[in-house]
Amino acid sequence: MDFYNSLGIDASISIFSHIFFIGITFYALQAFRLEQLFKKGRTLQIQLIYILLSIAIGSSVSNFILDITSWSRQLPYLFT
Repeated sequence: MDFYNSLGIDASISIFSHIFFIGITFYALQAFRLEQLFKKGRTLQIQLIYILLSIAIGSSVSNFILDITSWSRQLPYLFT
């Protein structure tokens, strides 16, 4: 039962991490003026680009952070 509980906690942390970093990335992308790269009146496409870039960058950062924490938890096994 402890194994399944650990898997559930890891899944919850991963979901929270992805959502958190996607939100942070979306907030950070607001500083860029991407609308100057698009034609006028293309607000739907601009919003879609913001969302897709946020997902791509945010999930990459989240995966990086989760990998680093996972690897750091495995480092003690190097010295046993």
